[in-house]
Amino acid sequence: MGAVTSSMAAKFAFFPPNPPSYKLVVGEHTGKLLISDVPHRENVDVLKLCTKRGNEIVAMYVKNPSASLTVLYSHGNAADLGQMYELFTELSLHLCVNLMGLVPILPGQKF
Repeated sequence: MGAVTSSMAAKFAFFPPNPPSYKLVVGEHTGKLLISDVPHRENVDVLKLCTKRGNEIVAMYVKNPSASLTVLYSHGNAADLGQMYELFTELSLHLCVNLMGLVPILPGQKF
């Protein structure tokens, strides 16, 4: 019976919300890609990247002017940039690093 419990827990624990908690929008004045429903910060760049296999990844790059290192945060199965936005910006600030957060777009997800 333990295997059933753990497999059910895995189904809930390792899937991002669908639809995502955010939308990608284009800034009116800048033309830059932005994440909706989060405070806009000048030091954050949002990118939509294509992989060699044709998959799409949404990436968020938090720039810290006093950083000498960059942390790459890649979470393949349960991350949602809308939910991770504040964590990434705070980590960048408190650890004094640049931070690149990557999240794959699941098949069928639309922004």
